[in-house]
Amino acid sequence: MGFSHEKARIVFDAPPSTVDTVHELLSVFWERLPAVSMTDRFSFETALIELSSNVMKHADDGSGLSCELVIRCTGDTLTAELFDSGRPGNVSLSAPKMPDLASEEGRGLSIIHSLVHSVSYDRASGRNRWHLMRRIGKSVPGGPGHAE
Repeated sequence: MGFSHEKARIVFDAPPSTVDTVHELLSVFWERLPAVSMTDRFSFETALIELSSNVMKHADDGSGLSCELVIRCTGDTLTAELFDSGRPGNVSLSAPKMPDLASEEGRGLSIIHSLVHSVSYDRASGRNRWHLMRRIGKSVPGGPGHAE
């Protein structure tokens, strides 16, 4: 079953914008996609908010960030591309592991990987580009709701 094709885009500076800006865009986006399940919405939205929060926290060198967010529903997938003007990401996307229980940081990429089917990062022309993709109606291997 394919869903309607929808796209939403916003350009913002952080600060003053926060993850609330991302929440607001998603709220409008979901209104146009009532058939997308709450499980898919929650998983995609949680991954995107976690990513956005981490970008705003770790990519900012103190001079703020210029960001662009594009979210799409195309057929049976939800995608998000987040571009930012911050520091290059120093990340490894291969099999992120949860840190020990005493650690207060380091869970973001593991959480994101458990909620979407693919995560990618690259840098070009002085901008970071993050890409998330979730297949609608499909559980993520190793993620919530996945039967072994």
